[in-house]
Amino acid sequence: MTLKNEIIIEKLPSHIAIIMDGNGRWAKKKGNQRIFGHKNAVTAVRETVEGCAELGIKYLTLYAFSTENWNRPKNEVDALMSLLVNALNDELGRLHENNIRLGIIGDIDALPENVRTKLIESIEFTKNNNGMHLIIALSYSSRWEIVNAVKKIASDVKNNIILLNEINQDVFVKYLETRDIPDPELLIRTSGEIRISNFLLWQIAYTELYFCDILWPDFRKEHLYQAIINYQKRERRFGKTSEQLKTE
Repeated sequence: MTLKNEIIIEKLPSHIAIIMDGNGRWAKKKGNQRIFGHKNAVTAVRETVEGCAELGIKYLTLYAFSTENWNRPKNEVDALMSLLVNALNDELGRLHENNIRLGIIGDIDALPENVRTKLIESIEFTKNNNGMHLIIALSYSSRWEIVNAVKKIASDVKNNIILLNEINQDVFVKYLETRDIPDPELLIRTSGEIRISNFLLWQIAYTELYFCDILWPDFRKEHLYQAIINYQKRERRFGKTSEQLKTE
């Protein structure tokens, strides 16, 4: 019996989010520069996307590049941007063949023009696909997202588009990058680090967190299955007691 066979299809999370961490350490262990790790992370992304699509996961969000990552050495940032364009060129056909729709969350305006153009083309190319929705968090951070949402709300209040007393959680969500995406039920972080790193802070209020020691370039479908099986063994109470859940 394989790990995949242990997964209960009826209890799959509809949305999985992943903090893909450990590329630099993976490269260092092999005596190479950090960019070597980023290059070899493509296989992990492909395996994860395929694994989720095969299971029937509806949404997969990958944390690819944070707003804080702009502070990294310029040569690394430039190489990452180049890798992103190359990966889109190489993988877009496969995504389309598998009926996967691509989406982006983040400060897209901060990206180099060639990257922005390629992303827009890729999103347009897959927009009619109705299979899994693959969301890339690029030039993204949750604090940036929340502040940006507050600015938009303030502007709409000022212009009498909404009233101050109309603002509640449901209204606030409509101003987030993820306005059309359900909150993730499962968040996976690789590399052994146990922190959220400014990722989907509003959206993961009741998300189940799963941390594993695998460095991202080594992450494969079996590791994905392990995370899902672990998730399915948990009791999600959303503030209620176990006794309340049993009577519902």
